[in-house]
Amino acid sequence: MSSPNSPAPPAAETPAASGPSNFIREIMIEDLKTGKFGGRVHTRFPPEPNGYLHIGHAKAIWLDFGLADEFGGKTNLRFDDTNPEKEETEYVESIMADVRWLGYEWDGLFYASDYFGQLYEWAIQLIKAGKAYVCDLTAEEVRQYRGTLTEPGKESPWRNRSIEENLDLFTRMKAGEFPDGSRTLRAKIDMASPNLNLRDPVMYRILHAEHHRTGNEWCIYPMYDFAHGESDSIERITHSMCTLEFEDHRPLYDWYVEQLGIYHPQQIEFDRLNLTYTLLSKRKLLGLVQNGHVRGWDDPRMPTLSGIRRRGYTPEAIRNFCASIGVSKTNGIVELSLLEHHVREDLNKRAPRAMAVLRPLRVVIDNYPEGQVEEMEAVNNPEDASAGTRKVPFSRVLYIEQEDFRENPPKQYYRLSPGREVRLRYGYFITCKSVVKNDAGEVVEVHCTYDPATRGGNAPDGRKVKSTIHWVSAAHAVDAEVRLYENLFTKENPGDVPEGQDITANLNPHSLETLERCKVEPSLADPAAFSHFQFERLGYFCADPDSVVGKPVFNRTVALRDTWAKIEKRGNA
Repeated sequence: MSSPNSPAPPAAETPAASGPSNFIREIMIEDLKTGKFGGRVHTRFPPEPNGYLHIGHAKAIWLDFGLADEFGGKTNLRFDDTNPEKEETEYVESIMADVRWLGYEWDGLFYASDYFGQLYEWAIQLIKAGKAYVCDLTAEEVRQYRGTLTEPGKESPWRNRSIEENLDLFTRMKAGEFPDGSRTLRAKIDMASPNLNLRDPVMYRILHAEHHRTGNEWCIYPMYDFAHGESDSIERITHSMCTLEFEDHRPLYDWYVEQLGIYHPQQIEFDRLNLTYTLLSKRKLLGLVQNGHVRGWDDPRMPTLSGIRRRGYTPEAIRNFCASIGVSKTNGIVELSLLEHHVREDLNKRAPRAMAVLRPLRVVIDNYPEGQVEEMEAVNNPEDASAGTRKVPFSRVLYIEQEDFRENPPKQYYRLSPGREVRLRYGYFITCKSVVKNDAGEVVEVHCTYDPATRGGNAPDGRKVKSTIHWVSAAHAVDAEVRLYENLFTKENPGDVPEGQDITANLNPHSLETLERCKVEPSLADPAAFSHFQFERLGYFCADPDSVVGKPVFNRTVALRDTWAKIEKRGNA
């Protein structure tokens, strides 16, 4: 369901959009036709609160909430908090914030820990039915007994304990009589099953650890496979969507709910989102944070939703991206450039324009009156007429980009150079006359003249120039810090590392460049955190929360160059 605090995702952003396939949507349409589940659609998004959500989770959020939204259904947010050693309230709060930032609001908020009492009673039910037993094998012994894909497993010597003994031991497990790892409760299914998940899987383990919600009330905790289907059943979920690695777990999901004789949701698996140059493992991302390779979970180089929000990605762009890649039963890898393409498309429509000089070079217009200041009218967004215009101060001394001047220009260089005339954006035609150099022979100041008749950027005699450059008035410029981000990893598959090394071998040493002497126009002196701008000719930028009044900080979201658009154009040629 769409949040009342944000507009509902438009039709083009929902899973119903025409274009890429969405086989789950087709399943739901058929189920609604046949009256399965009483004509209801009720989904759930069930993250484990052991880290921050990343861009891969965005697809699941978009799918769970988007499909329910399309069919007038409901979506629960349920935290799979069955592993107290790795879960924290901080992660719970961040996940809730991320879901809302993407534009969704849940119909019910639940935790697997809400159901610990009911799950325990269901475990007792299975023991009484002879379908579960307490096993004394260690975790390593359980792995050894399980067998392989080509060899059947071996039954635990504790598999045929009596129901009475199992009930007694499981009750004492709950009471805290046994140390961690000494005993487990296992389902009694089939040690010869070709599906290893059905070879007497563990249902409960002993873990004396404080839980973020239940404290020390419990010292036994259910495994994911036992808790998940039953939680779905309690909440009367209709379509329980998960990624393809859980396909082999579906028979176990079904076995538990069938043996218990409870409401039976439908588990459906879909392809997970994998991006080039992007690592989507919460465990490995946690390592990057803990070892100081990034500045935190919300570092703009991170693929976390909090990180890409800080970088300046928009929820609308992410939803459109998810719609563009579709939903299938085959895992693949999506080009990062496609995501960036959708970010550009969205920001092009919504981001106001501004002028900023990242590597300033001083320009003096010798024939411009000293002390004179003009206000040039600049367009806020040519894609949005309602955005209007703004006034930008113009004076005798300006800053331009260092790369917009060459003392000895190469061929096909049309920007400012000695004797050449260029257009200043919204300003005048200027011609370079001389330069000032420092002791190292570097140009530190350029002297020009201007043509007063060209105000606004057009010559009355019709003469043309081949280049337009941006600028900032030196007297009015605001000092700013700009952070230029590149891919965090140098390899398309950052998990592919040489033997004996870890993912840090693929870290990009140039993933962040910080420029501290930037100059921006006065309108950028005090931007709201997370506000978006297109710095003309440079790219899209986002105001960072580190900003202070008079010293803003901007993160480069994405450059103007659209690699994906070029790839798509070549493909259609």
